[in-house]
Amino acid sequence: MLNLFSLLNFPLRRRIEELRPRLYRLAYSWCHDAALADDLAQEALIKALSRGDQLRDAQALESWLFSILNNCWRDHLRARRDFADVEDIDAAIVDESPSPEQRYASRQTIQRVRLAIASLPVGQRQVITLVDIEECSYAAVAAILDLPVGTVMSRLARARQALRQYFMHQQAEQISLQAGLRGAIRRVK
Repeated sequence: MLNLFSLLNFPLRRRIEELRPRLYRLAYSWCHDAALADDLAQEALIKALSRGDQLRDAQALESWLFSILNNCWRDHLRARRDFADVEDIDAAIVDESPSPEQRYASRQTIQRVRLAIASLPVGQRQVITLVDIEECSYAAVAAILDLPVGTVMSRLARARQALRQYFMHQQAEQISLQAGLRGAIRRVK
């Protein structure tokens, strides 16, 4: 049941609703399931709107919503119990008028980044999406995930290193594949 606060505080309610796309994007980067991400974002919005009076600082709205989303995600994981370690980029190139080649390259890049991020442990995945995609501060991420700042920093460093190694390995495979193709083509005089 919505309380009186959420019905009367229209500016805050509007700001909460405007953050829905970011909540969805963050949830999707954590779970890689569009329907589940939509459910998690919706659940977070419902909780935020019904408990708006608990928000102490309107400037911390974004962090507060991301914390609620994180709690919804944890609740979902606890209910499933098929995770390895709860504790332990969605990057799109935006152009005004991209060509079909640019759109294809963008989709390929996004897919590679999503696959790379999906290969990370859940804790590292959460930290890297909050810091590098959602541009939250280390302190905000620590508050959202209820972790010490040092843990956030170490998970972020490990995640970035893992992504660096992943992409270096992908690049090496591509170079060796291209070299193999060049060697297979003969010149005819």
